[in-house]
Amino acid sequence: MTEVDLGTVFKGSESGEIVKAKGETIKLGPGQVVIDIAYSGLCGTDQHFRHNPNMVLGHEGVGIISQVDPLVKHYKVGDRVGWGYNHEACGFCNHCWNGRDVICPDRKMYGVADLEWGSFGDRAVLNEFFIHRIPDNYPLRLAGPLQCGGATVYSAILNAESKPGQRVGVLGLGGLGHLAVQYLNKMGLHVTVISSSNSKREQALELGASEFIATKENPDFKGVLPLDALYVSTSFQPEWDQVVKVMAPGGALVPLTVSDEEFRFPYSSILLKELRVIGSLVARRQVHREMMEFSALNDVRPMVEELPMTEEGLNKAFARLEKGDVRYRFVLKSQRTDAD
Repeated sequence: MTEVDLGTVFKGSESGEIVKAKGETIKLGPGQVVIDIAYSGLCGTDQHFRHNPNMVLGHEGVGIISQVDPLVKHYKVGDRVGWGYNHEACGFCNHCWNGRDVICPDRKMYGVADLEWGSFGDRAVLNEFFIHRIPDNYPLRLAGPLQCGGATVYSAILNAESKPGQRVGVLGLGGLGHLAVQYLNKMGLHVTVISSSNSKREQALELGASEFIATKENPDFKGVLPLDALYVSTSFQPEWDQVVKVMAPGGALVPLTVSDEEFRFPYSSILLKELRVIGSLVARRQVHREMMEFSALNDVRPMVEELPMTEEGLNKAFARLEKGDVRYRFVLKSQRTDAD
């Protein structure tokens, strides 16, 4: 088997500082490809693993295929690709047979498997069936944040069965929220952005929102027509007693926030309004592919700030992300001389 030098990688540490390290040398397995990473997005989920010194961080990587195993049939050297949160699945359980690889009991996801490589590094090694082509007309530097953030939002919209003409809300205009507004708008829905203050009103309307509500000024949502779905993309759980007031009967609540807190919701509201709570993880492979094609066709683009993929650049990005000091996603550019 061909050996692959992973090059430079960036790991977490017990203190939470991001540190540069020499990557391992691993074997290229059957059906696998080597991706020379050009860019990586920084996702809020990465913050959960920054104290792990045995793990290479990053999961929103895009780059160029530099090597392929002889069994690879669908990709070639030079192809532009990215990958999702899930790296592999068994392919044989009922979930896999139904195309839902992300809930396969034997899935291999970021943070649990493949700890020796991540998107904060020079190279990644994946099975060809778990990578995704980046359309030629889509900028590679903008594709990173779509590999998790974009895929997560797009998948949630499909899972909630939001349809053109419906009224939907996006709670929080951040890394996920600003993508949700674009996708929902391009799909033909009336989008109401809900935020605590008016500071992001203009930005929300530019991204495609039809309406903006500042809860400090209108806590009871007076004059706001009921919403068929609410996509919660804040960095914390909202006051559910408050937001339930704006939900239409039969509406869907879609939490996108990653939180370790217990989910506490007014029980009677679920019954009286027959509300649905839709759990949505990350995009299964077919949906991930569709998301990339939809984004290219409809010009859905994350708003990014680019920093170098160095210790200094990564630590700066992590620190600012923790403070919420970014509009709306960080992208780290590889410092390899041959990087795009």
